[in-house]
Amino acid sequence: MLFVLVCLKHCSLYSKGRFLGFKRGQRNQHEHTALIQLENVSSKEETSYYLGKRIAYLYRAPAAKSGSKVRCIWGRVTRSHGNSGVVRAKFRHNLPPRAMGSAVRIMMYPSNI
Repeated sequence: MLFVLVCLKHCSLYSKGRFLGFKRGQRNQHEHTALIQLENVSSKEETSYYLGKRIAYLYRAPAAKSGSKVRCIWGRVTRSHGNSGVVRAKFRHNLPPRAMGSAVRIMMYPSNI
């Protein structure tokens, strides 16, 4: 019984990340591509594991829908961005600007091992 509790505490289907902002140049911003900082990832080589993984942005809405106020916008990691563990992601619906700085979940599926 104790072993099961320990295993459940450490096993997780997702990794944490943070939505930094949108892909942009000096003057133009491209809202269809989000920049995500992955937790405990600090190099371009480490991001290769996460390519193709699904991302969930969870938020609370004022009105309940299907019995829950929690809603989700799904996306997918498309490629790395820079040299410091940031990845680009495309979501089914663009993330709202109020989501900048908030947490996202990077699911450990689909597996590409």
